Amino acid sequence: METIRITSTKNSPEVVLDFDNGIAEVVGESYPENAVSFYKPVFDWLNQTISQKKPFKFVFKLDYFNTSSSKCIIDILDLLQIYHSNGGKINVEWYYRQDDEDMKDTGEEFLEDVDLPHELIAYK
Repeated sequence: METIRITSTKNSPEVVLDFDNGIAEVVGESYPENAVSFYKPVFDWLNQTISQKKPFKFVFKLDYFNTSSSKCIIDILDLLQIYHSNGGKINVEWYYRQDDEDMKDTGEEFLEDVDLPHELIAYK
């Protein structure tokens, strides 16, 4: 499967979906005009990856996201939960700035609602 790269803009994150290396990354700020449309390639890629039982890591490194992006992130985590429940190997990494307690708390809240192997990782 070909690697998908979506370049960040001022209101949308960079997305890298790399099947061969088993990694998906969403990095930056996420408040696109239409979050469902923006995240559609992520869901398409996830559905293909899950169908092939490929172990992978999903990385969130977001500085900010709006409510509609939040819904998409929760939907991604729910899909990963289903994959994990069916025996799929997945690890979620949630990065947050060391001084951003809100983003840390949000990651904790999102990840406590799903039963997924995960790490909360602070960075400067």
